[in-house]
Amino acid sequence: MPADDDALGAPREEGPGADEAVRPASEVDADARALASVVRMRILRLCLDEALTNKQIAERLGLPPANTYHHVRMLARRGFLAAQPERQGARGAREVPYLATGKSWKTPLGPSGSRVLIETFLEEVALADPAKVDIARLGLRVGPERAERLQRLLRGLFEELKDWPSDPDGEPISLFLAVHEDTARREPPVQDDDGAVTPSSAAPRSARSSRP
Repeated sequence: MPADDDALGAPREEGPGADEAVRPASEVDADARALASVVRMRILRLCLDEALTNKQIAERLGLPPANTYHHVRMLARRGFLAAQPERQGARGAREVPYLATGKSWKTPLGPSGSRVLIETFLEEVALADPAKVDIARLGLRVGPERAERLQRLLRGLFEELKDWPSDPDGEPISLFLAVHEDTARREPPVQDDDGAVTPSSAAPRSARSSRP
């Protein structure tokens, strides 16, 4: 699913990967590598609707500025962050703030993308007040038609939400969505007398849900 981004951010494409077919594979891979970092995903979220300097980013992440500088440079080089006009910092020093471009919303993630997004979510939610975390867990059993409908519904919702204008006086919030196969609820394969293993051929079941 975003980093996003920022994933869950501000671009105007039809969805993740919408225009990747026309880009060289090396460029797609380079973008995926740029997003394969929890620190960089958190930087994109910090700069979603507020331009921050490297020093400010480092302070919010609790990291040395030298460490975050490397990540900021990579994100800017790949077009995920855009440098804003210079401004004068403390003691007259010139500082460059950065703002997320929203490119991550439409950028396919690499093989480690799901793990990076989950770890990013866990770091961010650990900092939140538990009383302000609204969370739900749902189990379903669906056929191909409903699975496709579910994807359309969820994608449509997030596409709508990312186009909401940012409220300067509003409360910053983040959303995280994960739809995954529930392997533990699958029926185990059948093993015959010769040791051959075949998938269970259980009769189709109607869709049902649970909230453990």
